Amino acid sequence: MGIGKNRTNGNAVKKLLTSGAAALRQIIENPDKLRCVCPATYPFHFDKYHIYSYLCDALNENIYGTSMKIALVGYGKMGRIIEQTARERGHVIVSAIDINNMEEFDSDSFRSADVAIEFTTPATAVDNYRKCFAAGIPVVSGTTGWTERLGEIKKLCGEEGQTFFYASNFSIGVNIFFALNRYLAKLMNRFPSYDVNLTEIHHIHKLDAPSGTGITLAGDILSGMDRKKQWRLACMGEPPFDAANPEELVIHAIREGEAPGTHEIRYESEVDGITIRHEAKSRAGFALGAVLAAEFTVGKKGFLTMEDLMKSVIS
Repeated sequence: MGIGKNRTNGNAVKKLLTSGAAALRQIIENPDKLRCVCPATYPFHFDKYHIYSYLCDALNENIYGTSMKIALVGYGKMGRIIEQTARERGHVIVSAIDINNMEEFDSDSFRSADVAIEFTTPATAVDNYRKCFAAGIPVVSGTTGWTERLGEIKKLCGEEGQTFFYASNFSIGVNIFFALNRYLAKLMNRFPSYDVNLTEIHHIHKLDAPSGTGITLAGDILSGMDRKKQWRLACMGEPPFDAANPEELVIHAIREGEAPGTHEIRYESEVDGITIRHEAKSRAGFALGAVLAAEFTVGKKGFLTMEDLMKSVIS
């Protein structure tokens, strides 16, 4: 029986899913917990897609409540999809800045924005943040490859009261994937016969390798597994596992076509293998997450992340 075919039991599941971050974490780590809450729903197929569905229901309402004025910093493919998503949710785009109209940072229309959503390049990102801060505008950013300067931005948030929301990946599905990855790494720490590697596939226009999402996944694996001390970007044609350096986590970063993003973590022993994988079907999920983050950010101060957003949605 599917959740959608039993409204009473489905509502019981949904109530549990939205009862708090701790409850959601317990469900992701142990779906059997649902048996004691709504036993009549068993047997049914409950997996991460049902969790994702209910989170999307919870996120469907405009968090901000009214129309926001949004400035887009970066108006490429991602910027245009964010524009479409923002308009569909009732918001207004008051400014769109790209490499050919940087003077727009000094315009009244830009200064009128409630929030700026920034997707540009590693080389320009921090300067863009500073320009937004100078205009008193909170920033939501998904640019990766610049985070060696993250401490600088956090300092501005703490000392000057700026507002900055950062995520290496705004997809709700990817953030569930992050939780699964953290749990699996801690579990596999007890089984030294398994080695682990990470493969990511992105479009050819992606400048940084590994991606911010890949670095986040790798960092969580290192935190959960005592036998892995550092990650390393693989060379072209290198095999997936490095037997000569078992303390290294090898990351294979593939760039091909217009792939929006795939991340796969593989645990392998001599007798079997375990794989978890997230595959983005389009950029639309990233755009929705960025707009949700903007709705969440307005009116707040300090440094914010997807963890803060997810907690607010399921609390």
